[in-house]
Amino acid sequence: MSTNYSLSLLPIEIALLTGKWDKEISDPTNSAVNIAQLVVDGSFRAALTSSLARAVFRTRSNDLERPFSEILNLSISSTADLVQEELLHLALAVACLHAFVQANWTGPDLNIQPLQVLLFDFDATPSITEESIAAKAISELAFGGEPAYHLAQVPAFLRLAQLLLGLPYNHVQTAPWWRLRAAIVHQQVLDELVAIPDAFLSSIDPLKSTFASRPDIVGRLYLEIGLFEHHFSQDKSAAEYFVKAARATGLEYELTGALGKRTKFQETQLSQLVLLAQSRLNIDDDELNKKAETAQNAKEAPKINDGPAARNTNVPETLPLNDDTLLEQTEFTSSLPAAEGSRLNHIDPSSQPPLHPLDQCILLSLCLNVRNTSPLHGLTTEQMAPYVSRVILYPRNWTVHTMALLLRSRLESSRTRTVERSTLQLQALIDQMPTADSTLSDRLLYFHSIPLPSKWEMEKELAIRFLSLGVVKSALEIFETLEMWEEVVKCYGALERPEKGIAIVRDLLEGRKAEAEAVLSRGKATSVRRKQVQDTAREAKLWCLLGDLEPAHAVEHYERAWKVSGETSGRAMRSLGGYYFARANYPQAISCLKRAVAINPLLARSWFILGCACMRVEDWEGGRDAFSRCVAIDDEDGESWNNLASMYLRMGSDKKEVKALISESNQNDEDEEKKEGDSASTLAYTNEVGKAIPFTNKMLAFRALKQGLRFSYDNWRMWYNYMIVAIDVGELSEAARALGRVIEETAEKAGAAAVDEDVLERLVDAVARAPADPQQAVESGEAEYAVRNPNEGHGLLRNVESLFERTILPRVSSTRIFRAYARLLTWQGRWEDALKAYLDGYRCSTAGTMEKGETDVIRWQEAVNEVEEIVDMLTNFGPRVEGYKWRLQGRSIVRTFIGRTRDFEDEPEWERLMRLQEELRKEE
Repeated sequence: MSTNYSLSLLPIEIALLTGKWDKEISDPTNSAVNIAQLVVDGSFRAALTSSLARAVFRTRSNDLERPFSEILNLSISSTADLVQEELLHLALAVACLHAFVQANWTGPDLNIQPLQVLLFDFDATPSITEESIAAKAISELAFGGEPAYHLAQVPAFLRLAQLLLGLPYNHVQTAPWWRLRAAIVHQQVLDELVAIPDAFLSSIDPLKSTFASRPDIVGRLYLEIGLFEHHFSQDKSAAEYFVKAARATGLEYELTGALGKRTKFQETQLSQLVLLAQSRLNIDDDELNKKAETAQNAKEAPKINDGPAARNTNVPETLPLNDDTLLEQTEFTSSLPAAEGSRLNHIDPSSQPPLHPLDQCILLSLCLNVRNTSPLHGLTTEQMAPYVSRVILYPRNWTVHTMALLLRSRLESSRTRTVERSTLQLQALIDQMPTADSTLSDRLLYFHSIPLPSKWEMEKELAIRFLSLGVVKSALEIFETLEMWEEVVKCYGALERPEKGIAIVRDLLEGRKAEAEAVLSRGKATSVRRKQVQDTAREAKLWCLLGDLEPAHAVEHYERAWKVSGETSGRAMRSLGGYYFARANYPQAISCLKRAVAINPLLARSWFILGCACMRVEDWEGGRDAFSRCVAIDDEDGESWNNLASMYLRMGSDKKEVKALISESNQNDEDEEKKEGDSASTLAYTNEVGKAIPFTNKMLAFRALKQGLRFSYDNWRMWYNYMIVAIDVGELSEAARALGRVIEETAEKAGAAAVDEDVLERLVDAVARAPADPQQAVESGEAEYAVRNPNEGHGLLRNVESLFERTILPRVSSTRIFRAYARLLTWQGRWEDALKAYLDGYRCSTAGTMEKGETDVIRWQEAVNEVEEIVDMLTNFGPRVEGYKWRLQGRSIVRTFIGRTRDFEDEPEWERLMRLQEELRKEE
């Protein structure tokens, strides 16, 4: 019986996932199915107050000292059908989760409160109120040492959803997916992200095959996993899932160009970026779609002011730009994209077909990825804008359109002509949330498929926007309403009233100021016992904030926060560790930071400071572990990659340690290439020290630096470190590239000192070791087909030649540089060029720059040697250059040098100069 029934669960689970009830599902005798339908329809009040729900939410105790898991029973009865009970638990969990989302994300206002669901004995315990339940839920939602936002509405519903989803499910297959959704919502309630076990995502893998025949559901699954990775800043993994989602739904898209105009007075058509996109999913035949198709068939370019966005009353208002120069949207004047061979060149850029809302969600997510994987420059905005415009073009869903408008608002916030609409649009999005301009089911339909921020996060974003515009008092009012005291303190700092911020924090801690309007309403009736029940995580955070504001008593306040939180406040240990580090008390800093990262291991900054503290006490293994965690969290942190390399080069050669390093390096390689900033530690070790470093460690350092330079391309210190290590491990081609980058970045200020001449000469030596004849440089076969080693001989030649001719010689010059270049030319048999290089080197040398009146004998003796050397070069190479008057050149050099240095006639070396001059005359 159970097996047959479980087969029929899948359509119900799909309805819960997608938010659309399948009319073919009909079982009027099954109360659990009826409740599931109520949940899909958004009738949470009816579902959560039903008789079956009351049986689930019955309480065992009125003691709020006990956790919710002990207060509630959450089971129907021992004789109930287990399949029906699991379905009921899932439906109620979804109802609780979506009720919390409705109250804090989508609106409209919720019509049910937790105490209408939880059946306490109010006669026995009249002190149980909505406020006390909310305070308890907020306390239990604190996770990993991070407090939950204390003004979140109806937090008990999120806690109930967690408890229900935490029950065992043997027949319901989609429970892991709902756990993923609840986890993403929970993370957004916390002050900082907190790590989730690795097995969390693996439990969802079976669903990919379960829904293999449903591309829309598989697309949702990949998209939501990608958004989960996005929340944890795993941008590369998120990008892969977004692309998988697009492939699953069959979405075709291409960023290309088409001729068009962007301004009202533009006469010349220019190529404008446009995103061409087309859905394969079936689009519902609703009124909006009919309007969009009508516009497409008529080949009318949809206008934001006079198009689907304006005509559809079920989506947020799209504010007009009203600029005297810019058009509302790009006006494409060509019916074809500029790029030839485009897969979507049949689409008219000015009249594209409507997209399925799920595909719109994917495009918005891809747009997020453009932001996360591109440098912070203007091109990023230009890339993102077409994605957003394509979604705004045909509004399909309230929540999706809200997210698109929010993204456009963010993009426009940095441009003077659009900043006004940007701010007004953000305000409009906040204002429209409580309204009932669309149904709740419509708002929840794609909520989990986009990264829509909560109400308080949007209001915080508005306040930050006000701050950027210099409207500090308006920002302060919002922050005070949201009770985000850190931001309030920053505002008072900007207003040059820091003492006001300190007074507010002290008033909060001492009970003279309540933290919520709900608490204020209780007035003086708040008892000492009630205050003790309040969220300790919030109190600990306030003590930390006070420690930031009062450095003289910082340690006392941070330790008080640690004690108040029951030794669970990661913020307290992070602050205390940073305090000790800034005062060079590194052992204490390490102790505190190790506690902090044990509580919340996702904060890269804590790991970085811990690594730096370990470096100061020469704990190389500890530093390696810390910086490894930094790059695992943020693989674009070039500074951490550099310091990780430094740790490898300082570690000993213990065999067990080397094995561990090899394993770690392989893992990093699997993760592939991994921010910018000067390194906290640069590598500078002599050959003697280098010989004591295990080669394995050198290779690990080389790989770490190579990955880090992808994200710190302008950091010359890292390039210098990379050059030194590359030379040491035999990667001479990379060493040449690194030396070039160092010179490009530093030659303007450092001159010839920008060139590490020892490294340059080693590169030339590596080329010249091989036979000059390519035929002799290979053991067998023809030279042109031979596989050449890029780190020696002819394989390295091109890089070294380019280094001299394109990088070094146009910027700097010195005797050693010219001599090294001359040796390279000599090896190639380019005698005339080699002589020219030697002569250029002589002109830069001591002899070439010596003037009359020189009195330094040692310097003069050195110059005599240089004169002899250049004459030898002329004698050896001059005859090989047809028509070259090398004797005349040599006599001229010797005669000029003798004429400038006659003050040294009494020195023994003077006779050598005379003989050299005589020999040149005889040869002539």
